[in-house]
Amino acid sequence: MSVIISPSILSADFANLEKEITTVTLAGAEWIHIDVMDGHFVPNITVGTPVVKSIRKVTKAFLDVHLMIENPEKYIPDFIQAGADLITFHAEASKSKTLKCIDLIKNSGIKAGISIKPKTPVSEIQPFLNCVDLVLVMTVEPGFSGQIFMPKCAQKISEIKSLAPDIKYIQVDGGINDKTSKICKNAGANCLVAGNYVFKAQNIKAAIQNLLSE
Repeated sequence: MSVIISPSILSADFANLEKEITTVTLAGAEWIHIDVMDGHFVPNITVGTPVVKSIRKVTKAFLDVHLMIENPEKYIPDFIQAGADLITFHAEASKSKTLKCIDLIKNSGIKAGISIKPKTPVSEIQPFLNCVDLVLVMTVEPGFSGQIFMPKCAQKISEIKSLAPDIKYIQVDGGINDKTSKICKNAGANCLVAGNYVFKAQNIKAAIQNLLSE
């Protein structure tokens, strides 16, 4: 499977969000990554369903919604309604309601993803690997853009690939650039989230091509 680039709008210019999204999609990005933070699960607050709804109206791109929020089961239906194509939630937040979250998402007809923070071992999500479409490996502590890639976290990619060889997407988020992307792809990742590297690039098309190149 070819590698998918999912630029994170956390690094975009929110005053010109439609233009920014159009620019990256025309430059080769297939997905748009939307980081939802509640100020509780992570120490930052970003966007909610109104922004997802607004984005849905102006793009046909695949909306990759990453919930970094507590009690995700309460809010998943709202993001489905807003137009998400994939919803990823954190295992550390869903706890005993992980299967409920997966069922809520998949029963709506969209794709389901599960994510883990840098300190969370893959064993925590092993029982759910065959239930989801995507696993998101965080290679920085979630909450802020522009952090430095943690190489040790990339080891989880090959572990997930070994445990669930049929999983459709292994996504990586955090400090992704032309160098760290190669580490992740070599380990088996096929979906890369990149914020600053794409949106702050002087040549966005070239930046995306750098992420795709071998």
